[in-house]
Amino acid sequence: MTTDLENLELELIQSIGAAETAARLEELRVAALGKSGSISGLLKGLGAMTPDERREQGPRINGLRDRVSAALSTRKAELEAAELEARLASERVDLTLPAPPRHKGGLHPTMQAMDELIEIFAEMGFSVAEGPDIEDDWHNFTALNFPPRHPAREMHDTFFLKAAEGEERKVLRTHTSPVQVRVMQSQQPPIRIVAPGRTYRCDSDATHTPMFHQIEGLVIDRGIHMGHLKWTVAQAVARFFEVEDVETRFRPHHFPFTEPSAEMDVRCDRSGGEIRIGQGDDWLEILGCGMVHPKVLANCGIDPVEYQGFAFGMGVDRLAMLKYGMPDLRDMFAGDVRWLSHYAFSPLSAPSAAAGLS
Repeated sequence: MTTDLENLELELIQSIGAAETAARLEELRVAALGKSGSISGLLKGLGAMTPDERREQGPRINGLRDRVSAALSTRKAELEAAELEARLASERVDLTLPAPPRHKGGLHPTMQAMDELIEIFAEMGFSVAEGPDIEDDWHNFTALNFPPRHPAREMHDTFFLKAAEGEERKVLRTHTSPVQVRVMQSQQPPIRIVAPGRTYRCDSDATHTPMFHQIEGLVIDRGIHMGHLKWTVAQAVARFFEVEDVETRFRPHHFPFTEPSAEMDVRCDRSGGEIRIGQGDDWLEILGCGMVHPKVLANCGIDPVEYQGFAFGMGVDRLAMLKYGMPDLRDMFAGDVRWLSHYAFSPLSAPSAAAGLS
């Protein structure tokens, strides 16, 4: 019996030492110590022995089991260490080699300008409101005091969608003003919101594209007047162009949804092929604005005698062009990766009051 145990131990230890893989080592463990293993069979046989035989063979068999278990653990640790060493060698990086090319994705200038404007108005207490790109005639025109035959309703200005028989035709919104209508219908004053988003018009040249981006603002409360409007938009423009102050002028204009209406110009310098805001002797039109027309308030269920408000709107793409020196608006939507690589912003540097806008 003693010779058999010695031979079994020698065979098992040699096999364990020769195992090259964890899978092979597991096979040996099961063959020796598993439920039907050779050593497990010897341990089960102790029950059939006499007490004297158990006293003699029990320690030998248990010792064999312990030594084989220790050999298995030692070999397992050796194999794991060798595997780790091989992985480290295969995954080693040669720091003397040039770095592989990295993905050059970035934030589009329009989205950067949009985030900057939202941050500016958020500091002033404005919240962000959104609405659908596909609108009905009432929200896009009628509620905003557009007369039935107003030119803006015509096909040369507006993308109309084909309507099924008996249904009202829809329109790709020509401004984000329908968002203002929906807000006024759904909540009572005071209201202070900005409405950023895509808008659509049949127009295409160096400063116009069929799809473009706007941000509009709306304030409704008691006692609102033009002074509040002028201060708000002047401060927003100065913050956006990151200058101490801007000199503004307001020219009378006409918008169906505001009365009085105005376009705001800022003083600028056009010399040297660049536009510098806040200095020089030239003027640049920057946005449209006005006091919300009483009919618009009434259409939205707000008493125009008790409440007044102002609204303004500006083209985000055009503001991005002016701030970051892009000569042609159409390039912003051409999808040229060279252009995007040049003008893109890091998506990790979000505009904030503490860290700065751009």
